[in-house]
Amino acid sequence: MPTIPRRGVCLVISAPSGAGKSTIANALRASEPALSHSVSVTTRQPRPGEREGVHYYFRTMDEFEAMARDGELLEWANVFGRGYGTPRGPVEAALAAGRDMVFDIDWQGHRLIRTALPDDVVSLFVLPPSLAELERRLNSRASDDPKEIAHRMRAARAEISHWAEFDHVIVNEELDTAIAQTRAVLNAARLCTRRQHGLADVVAGFGA
Repeated sequence: MPTIPRRGVCLVISAPSGAGKSTIANALRASEPALSHSVSVTTRQPRPGEREGVHYYFRTMDEFEAMARDGELLEWANVFGRGYGTPRGPVEAALAAGRDMVFDIDWQGHRLIRTALPDDVVSLFVLPPSLAELERRLNSRASDDPKEIAHRMRAARAEISHWAEFDHVIVNEELDTAIAQTRAVLNAARLCTRRQHGLADVVAGFGA
């Protein structure tokens, strides 16, 4: 089988908190080491053991705002007074080299990345089986207090209202099935005709 050069895929996975987007994304990264990891920019202080350029790029708020203003971030957000964002340069370099990237971000981040990379983004929204099951999963997290869970449940309804903006939607009732479905979306995106820029040379060899 010939190796056909192609442009990388930017797979964006979104979901309400507790629906499993990070678990699914991490499972893909663990099973496919070639998937590139995007190192985010943050304005918070490094925690013990965190290294610059490995866990995050640590910047001041002024530096962060300048990066957003100058178009150096694909998506960004202010979360509880701290800035978080995705640097544009490393992502564009990975895609041009044919490396795929997986992001687990919210619907707002999805909008921003799709606007910045309209031909590269393939998006997936993960639904819980029900709101009752979502609440049960949130309650199983020992670190979340009742007030935080109530806040996350309110936010979940708002998040779910954006499901139709995504290319694909799955229901995460059984985790292994959800991971397999997500992998199927990624594999289909890799085979997209317009993404395989070396396909014309291969077909030309057939005399077609």
